[in-house]
Amino acid sequence: MGRGGRKVALFLAGSFLAVWLLYGMLSSCSWDESRPLMMAKERYVLSNDRKVYSYDRYMPLIFIGGVPRSGTTLMRAMLDAHPDVRCGQETRVIPRILQMRSHWLKSQKESLRLEEAGLSKQVLDSAIAAFCLEIIARHGDPAPRLCNKDPLTLKSASYLGELFPQAKFIFMLRDGRATVHSIISRKVTITGFDLTNYRQCLMKWNSAIQVMYNQCREVGSSRCLMVHYEQLVLHPREWMNRILNFLDVPWNESVLHHEDLINKPGGVSLSKVERSSDQVIKPVNLEALTKWVGKIPEDVVRDMAEIAPMLSVLGYDPYANPPAYGSPDSAVADNTNRILANGQLWESKAKAFLEQREDLSASEAPAAA
Repeated sequence: MGRGGRKVALFLAGSFLAVWLLYGMLSSCSWDESRPLMMAKERYVLSNDRKVYSYDRYMPLIFIGGVPRSGTTLMRAMLDAHPDVRCGQETRVIPRILQMRSHWLKSQKESLRLEEAGLSKQVLDSAIAAFCLEIIARHGDPAPRLCNKDPLTLKSASYLGELFPQAKFIFMLRDGRATVHSIISRKVTITGFDLTNYRQCLMKWNSAIQVMYNQCREVGSSRCLMVHYEQLVLHPREWMNRILNFLDVPWNESVLHHEDLINKPGGVSLSKVERSSDQVIKPVNLEALTKWVGKIPEDVVRDMAEIAPMLSVLGYDPYANPPAYGSPDSAVADNTNRILANGQLWESKAKAFLEQREDLSASEAPAAA
């Protein structure tokens, strides 16, 4: 046999051995039917039905972000209802690793130390991408499309776009007055926000949303879609059509009925500690749109345009109290009427979630904005 023939034979033998070893590894695994089997070294996730899902940096990941209390949980619940998408609960650690990297870059001394230690940008980027990817891929059930909802990751959209070149971003926008009122009234702890001061919180909202807005524009409209919470609530079918088209995900009616899939296999997994869980158990409705009206101090209302100039940039009238967000679709109006007619039932469901949260509140750390 010539040298070329020996090379072909060795290649075929090596390929056969690799396939044989993989088959042996799969067949010798102890299958736990209650949860997926993860194979991190091979970058595969095996579902309960033993279907193999691979994951890498070039997969079309979905990132949902925005200032907390801007509709990010509703958005991820609606996407989670789609059979091809899995977002899951907030990881909390992904924004922290991104924030840590940001701190390293801001310190010239620390950046020099890292370079001297051989931790170049390429090495750090590879490590951070691997960390984020493992968390996203393995913290929930396998799915054809993986999605991450950690609201503050949008502050690093441009960098995430570098790490994951096929990723797309959903940027949730909401009237800052409604967002801040929700943060304060629901006591959502965010680093830097003084929950006793509407003026200060609106200024912090303005700063955070401006960073995210600039990041989304830098990424570009082909990869970052801005979604107004109010319009998603008023016209869910229209906007979910737009969102799924943007993500190249086929239409499925389940995205309009996420409440039917709460905590069901393959459905919408809700956290006991996330602040919005008690609200997304309901169908899409109008309850939260104008709760803030009449709750903000008069001096803050008077100075709103100066305190939060991003309101006007995003298309909200800073002097409208209440603003005209638009008329709802008939299905949304019907949902709202049913919720109002069965208020005690929904209140008891929400209370059950809140009680579970209170039991775990001691272990909940503040978010950073």
